[in-house]
Amino acid sequence: MSMSSLNEQSSIALKRTVIIAIFAAVSVVLSLVEMYIPVNMSVPGAKLGLANIMVLTCLYFLRTRDAFMMVILKTLLTSFMFGTFSSFLFSIMGALFSFAAMWFLLLVGRDKLSVIGISIIGGIAHNFGQLTAAALYFGTLNIFYYLPMLMIMGVLTGIAVGIAVRYLIPALSKLSLFDSFLAKTS
Repeated sequence: MSMSSLNEQSSIALKRTVIIAIFAAVSVVLSLVEMYIPVNMSVPGAKLGLANIMVLTCLYFLRTRDAFMMVILKTLLTSFMFGTFSSFLFSIMGALFSFAAMWFLLLVGRDKLSVIGISIIGGIAHNFGQLTAAALYFGTLNIFYYLPMLMIMGVLTGIAVGIAVRYLIPALSKLSLFDSFLAKTS
């Protein structure tokens, strides 16, 4: 392997690490901002999901394992800063369900599905993951009574997140930091 090739690989690895750190930090800030937005959704556990803007954007630019690392980092940081063990359990389950759903849709239909559609499925999957965590935590399936309401909330928040990502991806694509990631592979 030539020195030039090695330097290029090191540069890409460093860029990837920087992007993961930036995306995780922005997602934590978005979670913090979300805590102070006075939105009464009348459904326990329903939130705007602003941090998912960064998750979906990361899935578009980076490898699957890099986006997964960002999701884990974001969830750990927000849980340590703002939560308890139960909030970590709900957050990680929601994040993993959402990540898996959006990753799969991008894998099979990146060119066929809109970013808003993918975000909607991610929002619904996130809520389903949180209900699954709640069912395990409380030892009852009765918690799924909230599923229809949370699905509606997932659609609404998914639309909002998807619209934000639809504008963010082209904007970030213009930055030189993302040049080597535009034709990414998982």
